[in-house]
Amino acid sequence: MSDFEQHELGFPGVRPSNLRLRRGIYLLPSSLTVANMLCGFYAVMSTLKGGGTDLDNAAKAIGLAILFDSFDGFVARATHTSSEFGKQFDSLADMVSFGIAPAALAFTWGVRGIAESDFLDIRHLHQIGWWVALVFVICCAWRLARFNIQGMAPGTGSKYFVGLPCPAAAGLIAATVHKIKTPIEDWRWSVFWMVVVIADAALMSSAVRYRSFKDIPVLARQKSFLVIVMGLLVWWIFADSEDALIIISTVFVASGVTLHMVRMVRHYLVSHPAKT
Repeated sequence: MSDFEQHELGFPGVRPSNLRLRRGIYLLPSSLTVANMLCGFYAVMSTLKGGGTDLDNAAKAIGLAILFDSFDGFVARATHTSSEFGKQFDSLADMVSFGIAPAALAFTWGVRGIAESDFLDIRHLHQIGWWVALVFVICCAWRLARFNIQGMAPGTGSKYFVGLPCPAAAGLIAATVHKIKTPIEDWRWSVFWMVVVIADAALMSSAVRYRSFKDIPVLARQKSFLVIVMGLLVWWIFADSEDALIIISTVFVASGVTLHMVRMVRHYLVSHPAKT
């Protein structure tokens, strides 16, 4: 292969053997993105079956999609293979796994199975549930498009996201289904569930900042305390995934809202000092 041909492929001066290696490295993040999309597609298909075990499997698939989504970005940054194509491809995969799949799961698990009631016509509740699921999908698409244009929160480097990340929003739904498993049958709990999903969707499109943890140098030598904490966290998830995942997802979602309220209070106190 001539130097000109190698230059055209984006690897000037690289030997053919090294060129094949570089191609494989460039394909690795995209392979993880495909795995992410596969999990999302499986979650949708399992949700369509509608059984209790199927819905739990769909929730687990969304959890695996979150794992693959975390790794594809990490691998791309670590191998310096980030590209505009990879960025757009990842967003499309996220739309399937963290937009459509959790919306379908939220409706099927929390609305479709409610029992007949003399108090209200459940068909109206089903219609509302469809709109709630659609709002979640729209907010996910909005969040992904805004991130592709604006990136991280301005002035914070890579420390904070603007709005609840789509994987975290999907994770809250998946963790809830994985924890409770039995679909909702009482219309009052169904209404409460739809409020939770709407709040989850609203946080995605909000200006609330969430910690990204991208500033933590994972490849660098870590302090013993951090290694121990990460090891205990992994062990907890494997030992008791139902409780661990619902607690982690809820705490993360609540953390952004809590810190946002603290910032608002601080801003108010600074702009309105107490008179003496």
